[in-house]
Amino acid sequence: MKINWFPGHMKKALKEMKVLLGSIDVVIYVLDSRAPISSINPSLNKLAQGKKILYVFSKLDLADESKTKQIAKNYKKADCDYVCLNSTLSGSGKVIKQKINFLCSEKLEKFKAKGIKTSLRALVVGIPNSGKSTLVNNLCGKAKAITGNKPGVTKTTQWVAIGDNIELCDTPGTLYPNLENQEIAKKLCLIGSIKDQIFDEVELAQELIKMLEEKYPTAVEERFKGAKTLEEIAEKRGYKLKEGEPDIDRTASAVIDDFRKGRMGRITLD
Repeated sequence: MKINWFPGHMKKALKEMKVLLGSIDVVIYVLDSRAPISSINPSLNKLAQGKKILYVFSKLDLADESKTKQIAKNYKKADCDYVCLNSTLSGSGKVIKQKINFLCSEKLEKFKAKGIKTSLRALVVGIPNSGKSTLVNNLCGKAKAITGNKPGVTKTTQWVAIGDNIELCDTPGTLYPNLENQEIAKKLCLIGSIKDQIFDEVELAQELIKMLEEKYPTAVEERFKGAKTLEEIAEKRGYKLKEGEPDIDRTASAVIDDFRKGRMGRITLD
């Protein structure tokens, strides 16, 4: 199973971001806490070079909080900071505004000394389905950006105001032209950053079970009452074809869905 997905709107979005970055004060880089390291897009890293960056570890309610926060600590540097949060909780985005103002405090103080009130411009970037639009809506306090639990919902850039001094630009989720590291590609499929039609669900579900055996040994058995393989899970769930054989396709879909919705527990694949 070779996984790769880079539709035309992503290429266009990267070009638009490159132009926008000339007038941006801070980049808000949204990472999915279920696979934060795999959520890093080298193309976005290249674009954001030299900019102040705020890394937002989203979907914390679905992830292993202690492991996520341990990973997040590596992202705090001179011009970079981070925050871990669940963007679906009302008001949880307030800390984002504080962090933006702190990262840009030098500019704010410079203009304040001249008696000028200035605004800050932030660009929200990340891979598809990482939680960018949900975060934007949280910061706005209302539904300004279209959201959906699937990749490719946001296809154009959109400017919104948050507070009285920050303008925010939501951008389409972008991957990179060639997903050479297939282990990363599998994790991106599992967190819903790549369209389901691109990969084989049975192979991916089997890979997920292997990953969990290594990282969270009891997760699968606890969720599926002792079952550890797709065949055993199909038996437990009663997923059968007309001939009485286990319905492996249906089982694979169910296993992936259970992972995505946190039914196997709070998991971070890194």
